[in-house]
Amino acid sequence: MRIYNTLTRTKEEFTPLEEGKVKMYACGITVSGEAHIGHGFQALIYDIIRKYLEKKGYEVTYARNYTDVDDKIIARSRETGIPADKYAEMTIEKIDEVMRQMDIDDPTVWLKATENIGNIIDFIEKLIEKGHAYPTPCGDVYFDVSSFKGYGCLSNRTVEDMLDGVRIENGEEKRNPADFALWKAAKEGEISWKSPWGEGRPGWHIECSAMNRAAFGDQIDIHGGGRDLIFPHHENEIAQTESLTGKRFVKYWTHNGLIKVNGQKMSKSLGNSLLLEDLLRKYTNEAIKFALLSTSYRNDINITDTLFPEAERHLSEFYRIIAAVEEKFGKGEKGNPEIDERFDRCMDDDFNTALAISDLFGLFKKVSAKLAAGDESCADDVRQIRQTYSLLGLFKKDAKQYFAEVEARKDGEEIPAEIAELAERRWQAKKMRDFATADELRKKLDEAGYAVKDAKDGYSVSKK
Repeated sequence: MRIYNTLTRTKEEFTPLEEGKVKMYACGITVSGEAHIGHGFQALIYDIIRKYLEKKGYEVTYARNYTDVDDKIIARSRETGIPADKYAEMTIEKIDEVMRQMDIDDPTVWLKATENIGNIIDFIEKLIEKGHAYPTPCGDVYFDVSSFKGYGCLSNRTVEDMLDGVRIENGEEKRNPADFALWKAAKEGEISWKSPWGEGRPGWHIECSAMNRAAFGDQIDIHGGGRDLIFPHHENEIAQTESLTGKRFVKYWTHNGLIKVNGQKMSKSLGNSLLLEDLLRKYTNEAIKFALLSTSYRNDINITDTLFPEAERHLSEFYRIIAAVEEKFGKGEKGNPEIDERFDRCMDDDFNTALAISDLFGLFKKVSAKLAAGDESCADDVRQIRQTYSLLGLFKKDAKQYFAEVEARKDGEEIPAEIAELAERRWQAKKMRDFATADELRKKLDEAGYAVKDAKDGYSVSKK
């Protein structure tokens, strides 16, 4: 299995630090607002990477953090009048709920900045002792970038490049413009903790270094996050941790691409943020996953008006084939190991979900041909597809449940599962040119108070 390592800019054979075990950390969400599609994409990717490593036989300890204190959270606290700690707690509850709706599993270990203040202070004290950090008279503590010779190795930047346009702001007591805050002195009314340097709170970058060390020790196998975190966040993590330990912090740095909306970077300032909660009202979680995973995780994803509807259309066609196969031949008994082996070859190449997703079109074409020919081995194929692709969060539902969810999102009302099943049986009968059965099923739908409308690539059901 090969993984692309941002540090070396090459795909490398994966060999963990300790045989059979993997220590993996992914930067989570700063809880200053609700979860958007970018948060969902990153959480989905590292959930899948964890699950695939487990499929390969590794014992994976996967840690993920919430940044629950920072400038943005304090600003939102002021706007809402809710204390910063309570605001963060409320937001985390909302984010956890929407991730459950996305069917994304919790990590092995949840980490929060506010629960690691002691670890953070201890980390900073040791950096000061080693000459890599310095306190200021006003109570701030900064990391001395010039003290770490490898600074810039991850982002491939020189310190001179980083300083372009950087200035020391009023009130800052940095020695050099590139130095960054490890501890920030508290301003009036801000949430704060006692420290050797006075009341204050941690800087953003130190949180992940301290929490990583508390959870795993000096070194980990995989560290992940969005590509926008390479500099300065992950660059600063390397500097802090390796200055303290003298060891290579992370063996494999992985970064997912960013979300664009109609070609523009998604941001609050542009007003084009797509909240996960809103998307889940329109599309099933499987359709959202299908759309996101159809692109390599390292590439940017451009969300257009057709991305999720197209994904739902493809997924619906696949579920229609599954429903027809299972109705005629049952759910299979043996599976088809060739399908699983092909999937593993895709995933062994830097978790290539895009190739694995593209294979589905050929797989279902063969299944459909077998079904038409009366070849009952198509049931084993479907059984294997369900089992294998459940790792990506796909085909985990009963077909009638899936179609009921799709219809409920179309019409804004719940379509009973038995009605969805009747509609699907009618559609399959029509496709097989069994028009007598199709007409009989339409009559039953009509008597139950539901209308069915056919289109070129599917149908819709609505209450009359």
